[in-house]
Amino acid sequence: MSVHLVGGGWNAQTDAAVYGAFLTEAAARGAALGRTDPLLAILVVRDGDGAEHADNLVAAVSAAGEFEARITVVAPGDEFALTALAEVDGILIGGGVTPAYLAAVAPVAGEIRRQVAAGIPYLGFSAGAMIAAERALIGGWRMGGVEVSGRNAAEGLDEITIEPGIGLLDVTVEVHAAQWGTLSRLVAATEAGLIDGGLAIDENTALVVGEGALGVVGAGSVWRVSQADGGVLVSTFGA
Repeated sequence: MSVHLVGGGWNAQTDAAVYGAFLTEAAARGAALGRTDPLLAILVVRDGDGAEHADNLVAAVSAAGEFEARITVVAPGDEFALTALAEVDGILIGGGVTPAYLAAVAPVAGEIRRQVAAGIPYLGFSAGAMIAAERALIGGWRMGGVEVSGRNAAEGLDEITIEPGIGLLDVTVEVHAAQWGTLSRLVAATEAGLIDGGLAIDENTALVVGEGALGVVGAGSVWRVSQADGGVLVSTFGA
């Protein structure tokens, strides 16, 4: 099964394309177990608007087909329990403050890795995409006190911060790339050697990481950042 990474954003016109492959994989998993509709675990970490965010995620995925949702919402500072992931056909982790998501998911990260290895598809939306990496960029807007990206995406952190993520893929992930200007943060982290490189995903766009080549669906692009002689190499690929 695949790991699906969505760069954030809400667009009903592209939802079927962005979420379709994920739901198809979950449906196949559910059908093999005799379910008419797949059961998705939807995990959300928000302060006050968690139910609304979960409803938005359900509406977005529903553009691709029918499913059952097991929604678990926790406040920042709380953690998810294993029961949130029990006997599901797909795992979806939503968006918000990335450090809060990483802390909430930490107790169940091993179970997520186990389920994905067993064939259950994973979809990360915004923060959920960023924490999927082995080395997760979780925020910050300055490096050595120098601004390298907009403060609006700093996630409450000052210096660019890299932490161990869930570990579903070995490349660091950025989101809201074109819309929030976070590509420069990924470039700065790569040039400084904090990471070897990474992928920055536009809004309303999904990067699909499976057994074959990387796939991109939706409205935007994925920006590839890698180290190169004398600096950093940036390229794009799209749907």
